Amino acid sequence: RMRPTSLTEIIGQEHLLATGAPLRRLVEQGHLPSIILHGEAGIGKTTIAMLLADAVNRPFHALSALNTGVKQLREVLDNKDSLAFESPVVFIDEIHRFNKAQQDAFLPHIESGLITLIGATTENPSFEINSSLLSRSRVYILDKLSEDDLTTIAIRAMESQGVTLEDDGSLSLVVVSSDGDARRLINIIEQL
Repeated sequence: RMRPTSLTEIIGQEHLLATGAPLRRLVEQGHLPSIILHGEAGIGKTTIAMLLADAVNRPFHALSALNTGVKQLREVLDNKDSLAFESPVVFIDEIHRFNKAQQDAFLPHIESGLITLIGATTENPSFEINSSLLSRSRVYILDKLSEDDLTTIAIRAMESQGVTLEDDGSLSLVVVSSDGDARRLINIIEQL
């Protein structure tokens, strides 16, 4: 099992997830507002979004701006049957790729409380997310994973995959090869 099953298992992002940190406080209060997670690729934005929804017992619907148009977006937002009774978390990966009209499609649903939006972006939200959506969301910046974080992730992934490395600097080479991207790191280990 490589994917964490709770927020306490996340490696890195202590400034958001440690005891007393902003996202941890939200979960402890049982409240999850619409948020934008900003940070580099492969540092846990999708995993954190999924685990935040789980921590507050809310349905989770994941979409990607790379392959979702306004029509598909409206179908998800307007389909009351699939959104259950609880206000679901609608996660949009690469939200910065949505144009203004696509981003605006969320506004009435956020304002009515029909959904909680979690957007993930590698781009600066101040420039790439429209101001109406930003004003209704909290922005959290994720830190780049440290070499220690990546080593811990690598060890966890190797244990999960039954991979062993010689004690000759191979682990360090694998970590450096990932270029700070945990997803790439796990893919390298799976290939081993």
